[in-house]
Amino acid sequence: MRVQVIGGSCSGKSTTSRRLAAILGVPYVELDALHHDPGWQEASAEVFRARVEAALAAAPDGWVVDGNYFGKLDSLVLDQADTIVWLDIPYRTAVRRVFWRTLRRSLSREELWNGNRESFRIAFSRESIVLWVLRTHRGFGAKWAPRLEGRNVVRVTDVDSWLQSIQATESISGSSKGSELQNTPPFVET
Repeated sequence: MRVQVIGGSCSGKSTTSRRLAAILGVPYVELDALHHDPGWQEASAEVFRARVEAALAAAPDGWVVDGNYFGKLDSLVLDQADTIVWLDIPYRTAVRRVFWRTLRRSLSREELWNGNRESFRIAFSRESIVLWVLRTHRGFGAKWAPRLEGRNVVRVTDVDSWLQSIQATESISGSSKGSELQNTPPFVET
């Protein structure tokens, strides 16, 4: 099974992807880790694309990819995914999460990717994840809906209930052919 988990920043993509990969028994690929080099330097589109292609090729029996990055990857991951999981959480939830997550990470100095750490200086700069969430969360659906047309999309508003509803069957245990997720809601435009 090949799944891409998308959603606005702080929608729970990483946590959901890790949990889903464990349920399905396939590798988890975190796009942020492949994109952010030391010193918060962003990989070029060419380098990033090569890293993603290598990660997907290393998991021929399936994967769960967490992240969007359409600007640099175009539809590279979308075109290879059997299923797109769209985490469509309320604005207030994303805002609450970004404040708590940023505070926790800044205080703990938790390493994210390649030595990078969030800080209060970054949190209140022009590159702030807090400002990014405030500006972009509400427009995510309108921006992504056209990219998802004709694809197998599961729109999730309650991650815990959805993950609990997934029943691993022979059709999804490590195979990308004929896969289906059980009890998942269909894609509905809002």
